[in-house]
Amino acid sequence: MTNRTDERSDDPGYDYQGLEWFDCVLPTRRQPWPGDSANAIAAYVKTRDWRWNGRRTYFLTDIHADADAFFLSLVASGGVAKTGPRDEDFELTSQGREALFIMGGDCFDKGPMTLRLLEALYQLYSKGADIKLLAGNHDVRTYLGIYYAESKDPLFDHLFVRMGKKTVPLLKELVVKFGSEGVPLTSEEAATLLFPDESWYETFPTIASGWIPEEKLQQEVARIQEKRLEFEQCATSVGLSMSEVYLAVKCFREQFLEPGGRYFWFFERMELAHRIGSYLFLHGGVDDKTAVIMRDDGVGQINSEFKRMLRDDPFALYHGELGNTFRTKYRKTDFPFTEIGVCALHESGIHAIVHGHKKLREGQQLVIREDILNFECDASVDINTRIAENLKGQGGAVVVFTEDGRVDGISTDYPFIKSFMPGLAGHKDPNGAC
Repeated sequence: MTNRTDERSDDPGYDYQGLEWFDCVLPTRRQPWPGDSANAIAAYVKTRDWRWNGRRTYFLTDIHADADAFFLSLVASGGVAKTGPRDEDFELTSQGREALFIMGGDCFDKGPMTLRLLEALYQLYSKGADIKLLAGNHDVRTYLGIYYAESKDPLFDHLFVRMGKKTVPLLKELVVKFGSEGVPLTSEEAATLLFPDESWYETFPTIASGWIPEEKLQQEVARIQEKRLEFEQCATSVGLSMSEVYLAVKCFREQFLEPGGRYFWFFERMELAHRIGSYLFLHGGVDDKTAVIMRDDGVGQINSEFKRMLRDDPFALYHGELGNTFRTKYRKTDFPFTEIGVCALHESGIHAIVHGHKKLREGQQLVIREDILNFECDASVDINTRIAENLKGQGGAVVVFTEDGRVDGISTDYPFIKSFMPGLAGHKDPNGAC
């Protein structure tokens, strides 16, 4: 790898405009991207034909309902200047107006205020930013749970409670923002509609065996009763009755799933993956079947199929190969990623996967998995994850792909800008974005 070591950054993209509105420090000096496999990475890089389209790109991921982490990550990118304490007090910098912002998934859950984050993201759109919004497992799982709530079909009856207690703050937000008048059901009636009955625990394993691996199926059944208790306890702790939870479900459908809803744009704009030159951006990872589809038909094909399935069959989406791209952590219960998939990606010119989903403590990480380079970018920026992981101070992180192809990882939890320069092919790839 060609890297400049311990060099003060004079790149105007790292001017960090508005950092005074945050209680944190961002790195200003650059070093080679560290890692135990540095020699292997260097050898890998030299054997690949690296391409980039020449456009500055910012990758932010796993913001998890924390608007403060979102704004700090935007300031870290150099694409946004924070001009005051309010959420609306920011503007695009000259670089930000020309750049592409990629949101790598998981805007929902964990953090304190999902709706506040979505309002901030929409303001970024409104101020002229070019944004690619990618699907995360928490985003789709919330969609799935609300979509199938009340279905009483044994295949889907558990999906509302399957969202878990992390969704309760969003339901509370919806009730507070849009009102709680006119609750049509008692709490007991609402619970009967939203939670599976006792017969589900016997019926589900039989009907779901074709969708979910046996080992994972048993884990799923064992967790549902536990998740129901957790959900009810969490709802009570924030002052939500089950009748208000039911009202929040109705409100979510109106605001997120119906045209004209305040947040209808969120799932409408969502895609599964984005490709630029040698880099594939998504939330989780890749399996063999999806890699072959991308080689044969392009990333556009899986995005089209994702949109169709999200609209028509989100259960099959979540548990199938496409869902594996935002769920996988390469466990034995996930769809396999082997030499077949790696070869398919390499044959299509993809040499690195840029993703989130795997929370880290010291900023982003660079690793080789199954003979392909991975930029792991979930830097644990949301406040509740930071508390759970005993991380101090505010969190913010971004990976910047510069015009000349350099890749910089910036985080509040690492004292240097992690810098990677693959050495591009003799010319930029003008058709690098697919």
